[in-house]
This record gives sequence, structure tokens and C-alpha cells, in this order.
Amino acid sequence: MKKIKKIGCLILLFAVLCLISIGIMAYWLSPDYDGEEELPNLTEEVNVYYDSYGIPHIYGANEEDAFRALGFVHAQDRLWQMELLRRIAGGGLSEVFGQDLVNTDKFFLALGIDEASERTVSMVNLYDKEIQLTQAYLDGVNRFMEEGPTPVEFYLTGVEKRPFELKDVYNIIGYMAFSFDTAHKTDPLLTNIKNTLGADYLNDLEAGLGKNALRIPNYEPKEATVTATDLTSDVMESLEKLAIPLFTGSNGWVLSPEKTKNKKVLFANDPHISFSQPTVWYEAHVSTPTYEKYGYHLAGVPFPILAHNRKLAYGLTMFKNDDVDFYFEETNPSDTTQYRTGNGWENYQTVVKSIKVKDAEDVQFSYRKTVHGPIMNGLIDQIAIERPMAMRWVYTENENRLMKGLYGMSHARNMTQFQNALPNIHAPGLNIMYGDAQGNVAWWATAKLYEIPDSTNTKLVFEKNSGLPLNKKYLDFSKNPHAINPPWNYVYSANNEPDSIDGRSYPGYYLPENRARRMVQLLEPKNDWDMASVRDMITDVTSVVNTEIINDLARLMEVKKLSRKQIDALDSINAWSGAYVLESSEATLYHRWMYYFLKNTFEDELGEIRFQQLLDTHFMQKQIALMASKAHSIWWDNVSTKDKVETKEQIVQASFIQAYASLSQDFGEDMSKWAWKRVHTLEHGHPIGQIAALRSFFNVGPFPVAGTREVINNMAFSYGPEKKYEVSYGPSTRRVIDFSDIENSYSILPTGQSGNPFSSHYKNQAKMYVKGEFRKMMLNKEEIRSTSKSLLILKPVRATSE
Repeated sequence: MKKIKKIGCLILLFAVLCLISIGIMAYWLSPDYDGEEELPNLTEEVNVYYDSYGIPHIYGANEEDAFRALGFVHAQDRLWQMELLRRIAGGGLSEVFGQDLVNTDKFFLALGIDEASERTVSMVNLYDKEIQLTQAYLDGVNRFMEEGPTPVEFYLTGVEKRPFELKDVYNIIGYMAFSFDTAHKTDPLLTNIKNTLGADYLNDLEAGLGKNALRIPNYEPKEATVTATDLTSDVMESLEKLAIPLFTGSNGWVLSPEKTKNKKVLFANDPHISFSQPTVWYEAHVSTPTYEKYGYHLAGVPFPILAHNRKLAYGLTMFKNDDVDFYFEETNPSDTTQYRTGNGWENYQTVVKSIKVKDAEDVQFSYRKTVHGPIMNGLIDQIAIERPMAMRWVYTENENRLMKGLYGMSHARNMTQFQNALPNIHAPGLNIMYGDAQGNVAWWATAKLYEIPDSTNTKLVFEKNSGLPLNKKYLDFSKNPHAINPPWNYVYSANNEPDSIDGRSYPGYYLPENRARRMVQLLEPKNDWDMASVRDMITDVTSVVNTEIINDLARLMEVKKLSRKQIDALDSINAWSGAYVLESSEATLYHRWMYYFLKNTFEDELGEIRFQQLLDTHFMQKQIALMASKAHSIWWDNVSTKDKVETKEQIVQASFIQAYASLSQDFGEDMSKWAWKRVHTLEHGHPIGQIAALRSFFNVGPFPVAGTREVINNMAFSYGPEKKYEVSYGPSTRRVIDFSDIENSYSILPTGQSGNPFSSHYKNQAKMYVKGEFRKMMLNKEEIRSTSKSLLILKPVRATSE
């Protein structure tokens, strides 16, 4: 007995020591939100008030001081996030995570972002205001790296801290300019389908690329806001471009005074980004005598991408235009170091790179380049051919002026100044949403667009002697889709296709019209919108398209071949409103049915691997409604059965029965047990949370969540053989800004403001977010001071006497 007691005491002592160690670690590694810190190069003291959600409200005597303070507090909460993002474009992930990331590093090095950043930094004018403020921001980041506590992730991975440089900022925004879900996934796959199955199979799919879809209307007021000479003025020249490839979708709408109860502009925006922990946005309110913005910042980037003040508000969605082209190259059969050009054979350029790998030798690799760009074979999984295929990307082949664009947007005082900044955004394409206190509403599609002949299909890999000219004819920004103060009194974007201008359409990877139709359905009849009703709309979970799909399919069912319970399930889904609420069993049945419908339609021709690749494209989302509505398709027949030709009716029937059997196996035959909350969940993953033992400490969730893909509350997931639908991306924030009561505008983050797991703000918004709740974005200084939970005072470094 004494021995057992002794062992028990030792275990208790060990547990106590562990708790003490964790407590000490938490104390030393937690962010310091109050007290005093010295910050080199400050000219005057900067006060940083933190509100109850950890949002810093920064008050400085001048902009350089304020941005220096922003860099310091941003690094305090998000240094690890900054570190990871700056490594991606430069091929630095393997140094942190080991050999599993070598192929990812190879791919990003071949894209050329790092080289483009080097070129840009070599040409910057250090006296340009945007560069000076960026450097001030980096000074603040580096000061925290020197003096602040090291985030726990650095200890766990063994990463050495090194100062941030201007090139890191450009690499971060270059990575954000890359879109994983567009051409890189779609073009090689569609080419493969055409080459292996034939043009008829491809043409049957091409009908779903946007024809007859709801398009965003353009509108140009009679008074021109910007002239061509304004777009080439000195204030629009200089540096680079920042864009966001984590963006996959997004909603935005802005209501004119004529549509609102209080006769002032109402603004709503919720960019759709891959969920992660920490969340992508860092909120900060920065105020000086010459500048004030309540903004949303990317890690390592000084200027807000989404922002508002008392005068204006702006946000964005993804434009989804096609800015990447692929080309087959012809290698010289007698000299494999050469490829064919219009001027004869020329040498491939060979680029040699080295990748540092954790706990292993450095990896040396090389890739080839042509006039069209890097040869992507071996770098993109979908390229399963030997023919060399080069990638041409607007981002790396054009001058990068995005930093000037972001500076201009954030410092604009009116709509004219704001619009003048937009031509600096060249890639990726963004829909910029705008509203202001003067009653203006506007939408601009920003991208460097170029002429594409109607006969040219940019969604296939170009064969030799085809494609676009090396010297593309770029369009003037005035030809980009846009609408300024339209007579229908609102602007919106749901990543759907824009209407043409001058008869010209713009090829792209536009998302289905589902969200757009729901937006127009809600916006059009109502003229008394207020804050509460816009908040309700931004969390709407109803699909008007999915119920139409059910109607198209259900009428083909042979009810006499169903069991009584299957008939009840079919009756239930037929009566469904299309609302993806947590208790809905119909929502679960719908997606299981659609998965088998697609599987039974496409997998026999494509095979398992290509079918899954097709499911992973946004392009495929359009096919559901298309295939549900069309009577004739080459895809209906199952090529595996040689003695018969299958019909759409047979596929629909078999898919429903398979879906019913699958759900019955998972949850039982009682349909009430198939609730959406049992399959549709959201977990915010942290890179270190991939380790099972650390998952609960670093990750946030999982939570059952309402919504689904392509409703306004766009909680997206991929179809696959898995029985659950784990959400991969959705609203990265929800913002509602009311110019009739600007100080009571609202927003929410998916988890919390801080990326430090020891911070009380690491996940304190997560439960609010999944419930569709909001919190206030404060602008009033007196309210901020009186309600602040802590005050951090940043002071100039005191002079030391010799």
C-alpha cells in the first residue's frame, strides 16, 4: 500500500510540475498587450489600445510611426504565419517540414514568383511613399523578432528567426496571386479528356462553362470618372502587385441609398478563403492626422486589402478571369536541348535551384524554360504526358505595381482617387466592391486583360502554331467590366461571369450562378435594407438552384421500383426548401445523391483518378445543374457495359438508391438521423496541428456548421468517397458597414485575432462565427479608450549617455 501511495504521489508531483511548466511557458510566450516598449526610429510615442477581441487601435502622430507600430503588433500575434507565408514562393517549406514538401517547393520555385520579386525589389524607388511605409512596417516586425518572445512553433520546428526584407513582402503577395483552383487544375485535365475520349465528350462539358448563366451587369455613368491620362500619371507608377490565391470565391454587394431604410449606403463583403488557424486576416485600426483605416491585413503586408473609415469602404471577391495559358512545346528530335519557335530551333533555358530540407541533404533540381515560361511536366500532377508543356502567367510576365495599387486604395479620399489606383492590379483578377458616405456604389473587375480571338479556346493546352501572340494586346482599364452608380441601385459579385463590354466576353473560370441568383432574388424586391437584414442575408443558407436540380431528377424516378421508406425520402426531398440548416436531413441526402449521380455519369469514361480530379475543379460544380437539366448527353452511357446503352433515367434511379443505401448504412434507415450537422463540420487546422498529439492544442474545432457550397454562407467541401463533408473554405470574415451609423458597423473572424495559442484571442470568436453572430468594429476614439482592455505604449528609444 505504501508503495502504491508513493507512486501516486510521484504521479501527482509530475502532473503538478507539468502544469507549472505549461503555466510558465504560457506566461513567457503570451503576447504582451499592455505596458511599455521601446521601438527604434519612432519620432513620437504611439498608443495601441486593445479592445475586448484583441483588435489593436493604433494612434500615431504620423504615418511612419503608426505603420512601424503596426508591424510590431502584427508580428506579436502572427509572426509564425508571416514566417510560413514568406517561405512558400521561395521554396522554403521543406526546410521546416522536411522531404514531404520538396515537390511543393519545386513547383513554386518553377512558377518564378521568387525571381519576379527579386526583379521588382531591384527596381523599386526607395523614396516612394508606399516603400517607405512598408519599410517602417518591416522595422516594427523585425524589432519584435529581436525583443519579443519567440512563438512556440519556432521551438517545435527548429526554425531559425531571420529579419524580414522587402523581397519577403513581394513573395507573400506573389503567392497570394497564385490561384490553385483555376487553370492549373482545369486546362491540363480538359485537354486530356479531349485527347483520350474525343471532342464530343469535351464539347458536352464545354456547354457548362457559363452560357446562359446570370451575368453581372455593367454600367458606365455618362460622366467619365477617370480618363486614360489619369491611368498613366506619376502617382500610379511604381511597384508591385499583391493578390490572394487563398481566395476561391467570395460574396460582395453594396446598396445605394435608394435601397436602404436610412438612405445611406450599406456595404457587405465576405471573401471566401481556405480555412486555417490562424485565420488569414489580421484586423487593425490605424489612425494618424493624415490617415485612418479600419483594415484587414495579410501577414507580412502593411496595407489593408479590405478596409473602411467614415468616408468610404472597400472589399473584394475573385474575378476568376483566365490569366494562365499552357503551351505544348516541340523538342528538336536531333537535339533535345532545343525546342521549336516561330524563328526556328532555340535552346531551352535550364534553371538550376537548390532546396534546403530539414534533417536531410539539400535537394538540387533543374527545370527548363521557353519563351512561354517554365516547363511544368513533373510539377503539376494532372500532367500525365511526355510532351513538354509550358505555362505562361500574367503575374510574372508583367511589371508588378500592386504595392502602389494597395497604397492608393488605402489612401484614397474619394471614389475618383480610389478608381485611379485600380489599374495597378494586374493579377489575379479581383472584383473590387466600393461604397462611400456620398452615396456612391461601384464595382470594378481589376486585371490586366488582353485580346483573345473568339475562336481561341484558352481552357485547352495550345498546340504548336496556335495560341496567343508573345506580345499580347492588352486592353485599356476602361474596357474592364464595371458598374458605377447603376440605375438598379446596387452592385454585387458572387464570382459569376460578368457581362460583355463592346461585345467582348472575357474567358474565365467563373463559379455557378447559384449564389448570384439568390442574391438578386433577395436584393431586387426590397428597398428598406438595414444593418439587421443585411446581416441575415450574409448568413443565408438557402439554395434556389439545388431545389431545381431535385425537380429535374425526381421526375425521372420510377417510384414503383422504390421501397416505402425510399419513397418517403424522395417525397421529403421533393418538398425541401433548399435550406442547409443543421437539422436538415434533406441536405445530407441531396449531396449524397449528387455524388453518386456524378460518379455514375463520369467515372466509367474517366477512371477513378481523373474523375476525382474533375470533382476537385470549380468547373465541375457547374456540371451538376447542367447534367440534371439536359436530356441527351454522350456521358450517360456506361462504356463498361458493352451490350447495352444506359440512359439518364437509369443513372438517376441507381444514384438515388445508392445514396439511400449509403446513408442507411452510415446512420440507419430513420431519415431523421441523417441531420446535416452529423456530416458537415468545420475544423480550423494549424500546420503543427497535423500531429495527432498536438491537434487539440493548435487546431480549433471541429464544429457542426450550417450552409453548404454555393449558398451565400458558402461553407464548401469536395465530393469524394468519404462519408462526411469536412469544410475546406468559406467566409474568411463577414463585414457589414452602414454609413448611416458608421461607428456601429460589424464583422467577425472565423477563430480569433491572434495566432499565438497562448493568447486569450486565439479562438474567442470561433463559436460566434459558426452561430452567425457579429461584433462591433469600433472607430470612436473615446469609446475605444473607455472600453479598452489594455494599452500598449510604444516609445522612441531613449538616448544613452556616453
